[in-house]
Amino acid sequence: MKIISIDDLHDEIQKKGGNSLILDVRSAEEYSAGHIEGSQNTPHEEVSGIAEDLKGYDKVYVHCKMGGRAKMASETLTNAGLDNIICVGNGGMERWMEMSWPVQK
Repeated sequence: MKIISIDDLHDEIQKKGGNSLILDVRSAEEYSAGHIEGSQNTPHEEVSGIAEDLKGYDKVYVHCKMGGRAKMASETLTNAGLDNIICVGNGGMERWMEMSWPVQK
């Protein structure tokens, strides 16, 4: 499993291919308070239930507030047999907000 920073994700989004997904594994409340445009929300403790759906993507970027839940969710998905998982384990929405990058509510 590849681990990148939220800064790397920001750069990747600019050139993101059409078959990539940004998976926000924070709680529904955190997600509705502000999230990356086009991202999908599934709380980290529920990701095993969508593993089959994620197999259709070339890349799945998994992120959270600071990186801890993203790492747990990424490990769960990797253990479920997915090889397209990219963990945003260094930073997260907290840094995204600090940088004043665009959020959707």
